[in-house]
Amino acid sequence: MPNLDKLKGVMVEKGKTYADGARIIGCSIASFSAKMNGKSNFTVPEANDLSNALGLSKEERADIFLA
Repeated sequence: MPNLDKLKGVMVEKGKTYADGARIIGCSIASFSAKMNGKSNFTVPEANDLSNALGLSKEERADIFLA
C-alpha cells in the first residue's frame, strides 16, 4: 500500500494541490482525492507522471509507491 501521508507531505512541500495532482495524472479532483485517501489505487503510469511532476528521486518513489 502506498505511503500516502508521505505523498501528501511532498505535495505540500512542493505547493501542489489536489487540483494540480488531478491535472497531472488526467483525472477529476474527486478521483484524485479518492486515490490520496486510499479508496482507489494509482496506476503505474499515474504514479510515474506524479513522481516526475514532483521531482521525486528513485528512493522517494520507492518509499511512497512501493511501501
